[in-house]
Amino acid sequence: MKIHSLANVTKLIKLGFLPGVYILMLLVMFILPFFSVDEYSMVENTTSHLGAQGAPYAWVMNVVFALLGIATIIDGWVRLSNYWLHKVVLTVFGISLVLTAIFQHAPIVPDIEFNVLEDDLHSKFATITGFSFTFFTISAAFIESTKRRKVIAVGMAIIAIFLSMLIFNVATLAGVWQRTMFIIMFAWLMYFLYSRTEGFHYHTTYNSTR
Repeated sequence: MKIHSLANVTKLIKLGFLPGVYILMLLVMFILPFFSVDEYSMVENTTSHLGAQGAPYAWVMNVVFALLGIATIIDGWVRLSNYWLHKVVLTVFGISLVLTAIFQHAPIVPDIEFNVLEDDLHSKFATITGFSFTFFTISAAFIESTKRRKVIAVGMAIIAIFLSMLIFNVATLAGVWQRTMFIIMFAWLMYFLYSRTEGFHYHTTYNSTR
């Protein structure tokens, strides 16, 4: 019975966790705003504001952040074989994403007391999340086996940087830029991880006598 259960768990891990969490993320980022504070706008405000200190149902968004980070780490370690640099970078990305859920953004409603240190830590871990993902996309290009896939990886890095700049420089549309970045970012990550056998360039040779 235990062996059968273990086999089921192994099978589940191999199937991957990110697709399910990705669907949950899409639902939450577009539905939760209707249950948040009146001041919240999907156009102007980011998902971090959904999980902000004192926001209604903030725990829902923060659980999604944590699940995204955990699922990324698990799927990355299962599928990245001996690419230790990529696994470490993806782990940093996942852990920092989990920490953005633990340390929450300041509320968008004015005149509400909040923990300044927690808000500062949230911003720092969000920055680490962005930098580590960009570094990962660039490093991913070096283990892709086709020119097309290499271009896609580098293109993803450029898109991530561009959208990050837009969030700060065109803040009136910050919610649009950040949601777009999350949707594209995790869609590419799943494409990258789940097509690893055909898409990664392995330097080891296969021994046909084994």
